[in-house]
Amino acid sequence: MLVTPQQNNKNLAKHFSLPNLFIKREDLHPYTSHKGRAIPFMIEHHITKDTVREFTISSTGNAALAAILFVKKYNRQNTKKPITLTVYVGKRIPEKKYEKLLQEISDKHIHLFQVERPKKTAFQKGQEEGVIFLRQSTNPTALIGYNSLAEELDTIPQLGAIFIPTSSGTTAQALGEWFYLKQKDVQIHIVQTTACSPIAKRFDTNYTQTPTSLANCIGDVVAHRKESVVEIIKKTEGFGWVVDDTIIKEAQKLLSANNIEATPNGALSVAGLIKAKKQGWGTKKNVVCIISGI
Repeated sequence: MLVTPQQNNKNLAKHFSLPNLFIKREDLHPYTSHKGRAIPFMIEHHITKDTVREFTISSTGNAALAAILFVKKYNRQNTKKPITLTVYVGKRIPEKKYEKLLQEISDKHIHLFQVERPKKTAFQKGQEEGVIFLRQSTNPTALIGYNSLAEELDTIPQLGAIFIPTSSGTTAQALGEWFYLKQKDVQIHIVQTTACSPIAKRFDTNYTQTPTSLANCIGDVVAHRKESVVEIIKKTEGFGWVVDDTIIKEAQKLLSANNIEATPNGALSVAGLIKAKKQGWGTKKNVVCIISGI
């Protein structure tokens, strides 16, 4: 059973001259994005393995929302042994995202703070005894959380390429390694922005760097998983694409014309496919684009 829809869009396939193009709607996940695969899995892992009851996270939106929604649900089901979550977001988080997070907090065990350096603050919080810092970019458990996504994508017949919006690279590494170990011939294509492209720039140099991007969830400038992601991209004969706001808007417009409303972050995979096609990339196999979240 699929957790999120993966729709074969014939109109988009024709537009891109592809046999079939599947749109994987991770924005319709119960925890609102693909982060809902890994974050809850990480929390449950640490509760079971380490008997930890307190967690912290820094996020630009999707990971924080997944964590908040999961902890709310967990605490409703475990009223005698609730867990605590402290969320740190930056001062420059878009107002709509911040309001969305605030709206979802109805549990006294969940706390949200705006700080100057959210990742550093969360890291310091995670140094306290009995507190786990939920950091996908360095936690190996996060990779396992995406197995369910890989298994769903594997039901697509003749799958040849996956386009993945990428910040830390956790999703791309997890999917790439899963398909590679299964000896499946599936290319991994990551998509980053002209404002933040520490991994994709190893492949794509055809862009002009910008200070900001509409897709503001792509913000991991360190990219601890960079070498692992580059390796799996090369092994699968994929690529890294860097897209600007013009292409992101084009992707949003194209999706909207096909009755799919996506945020700039959500449309990033399709933006990557647009650039790939413009630069001559093609395949005779089926393709999937992951629509990620807010």
